[in-house]
Amino acid sequence: MVEYKLLTGEDNSEFCDRVTEFLNKGWELYGSPIMHTDSSWKNNRIVGQAVVRRNKN
Repeated sequence: MVEYKLLTGEDNSEFCDRVTEFLNKGWELYGSPIMHTDSSWKNNRIVGQAVVRRNKN
């Protein structure tokens, strides 16, 4: 079985720490990261990264 998550958030150190936490727990990056600039929301960049974890069953 493969678990899949899409992590999203503002482009900041908290998001990077969250991705690192998943990697340290055995998750793997899946695909390329994404970024969206939303000028209507404080000009912040919204980023995302998919991760997967393969269970050994």
